[in-house]
Amino acid sequence: MSDKPTGFANNFFPKLIFSSRWLQLPLYLGLIVAQCAYVFLFVKELTHLVVDVNNLNEQAIMLIVLGLIDVVMISNLLVMVIVGGYETFVSRLRLEGHPDQPEWLSHVNATVLKVKLAMAIIGISSIHLLKTFIEAGTIGQPLSKITEAGVMWQTIIHMAFIASAIGIAYTDFLMQKVSNSAKSAHH
Repeated sequence: MSDKPTGFANNFFPKLIFSSRWLQLPLYLGLIVAQCAYVFLFVKELTHLVVDVNNLNEQAIMLIVLGLIDVVMISNLLVMVIVGGYETFVSRLRLEGHPDQPEWLSHVNATVLKVKLAMAIIGISSIHLLKTFIEAGTIGQPLSKITEAGVMWQTIIHMAFIASAIGIAYTDFLMQKVSNSAKSAHH
């Protein structure tokens, strides 16, 4: 006699629960639409830089270039979430042997994805903080968008992102250590 449960409920509900992962597909498609918006923003800012380069000073050019880098880093973050999330939580992409397969995709899991996302967020935060530091010379001037309190809070938030990433990486390290210890104990 088989130990496997039989019957409609025992077969239907596990299949339904497992199939529910496909509900994430519209979310990933929505992120692709968001990526299109960032491509449009990048082209718009790049056009602004090229057309107005003669009228811009070095600081203005630097701020536009940092904005372009920021858009690229956010786009990279979107790619990691779309590709890595789909591969991890929905279905395999079956890219084995494809010449353009990202190196990191071959060993992606939820933990690797969390660490990569944390590092990308730190990179994006760094760009924003650098832009703020460049504009910090305008603090106290009329029409300045930057305040001392704003610089302080942005720095504190950036440090919180760094602390979070360190915490995630340390937790991953501990989990791997426990996993390796368990594997060693079984051998």
